[in-house]
Amino acid sequence: MTKGFDASVCRLALEAGLRNLGENRVQEAMTKMDQVEGADWHLIGHLQTNKVKLAAGRFALIQSVDSTHLAEAIARRDPRQAVLVEVNIAREAQKSGADPARALEVITEAGRLLDLKGLMGMGPAGGDPGPAFEELRRLRDEAEQRLGKPLPVLSMGMSADFELAVASGSTMVRLGTALFGPRPEGDLRTAPNI
Repeated sequence: MTKGFDASVCRLALEAGLRNLGENRVQEAMTKMDQVEGADWHLIGHLQTNKVKLAAGRFALIQSVDSTHLAEAIARRDPRQAVLVEVNIAREAQKSGADPARALEVITEAGRLLDLKGLMGMGPAGGDPGPAFEELRRLRDEAEQRLGKPLPVLSMGMSADFELAVASGSTMVRLGTALFGPRPEGDLRTAPNI
């Protein structure tokens, strides 16, 4: 996650061998995409439908499809867009993601309309994230059965809990703080201490 860091830090990450760079905000990503070549950009943050026209077709992977409405909007722009369905496995109101009870509906629709690669979820803010990670893995397995196709990407785990996420089956972790240090709010930071 390069949120809050400027293009020079992104270039350093590429030089260090990282190829997948993630952003939370479409506008910040667009600015960096124009300045940094060679990265596979992932949209991690919530995608509003009014930003779909900017995002669809520009990101290697949109990890935050959380509704059938959003999947339909992306498909109207670019049905080849690779996506993950985000599930709110933490069941926290401040987090985005499809309700776990309705997630299979969103997964099925996204799989019909787009290039669905798998699922994404975040553990709870406090407590043990293990049960939430296990739930997402089981949901992915059930979705594979329902769709009759593999969903190889299970994006879960961040800097504070990635080891447990990997032990639970994560194939992609979202590391920002562990790689780049704390993120400042406001102005972009040029902190090349990677």
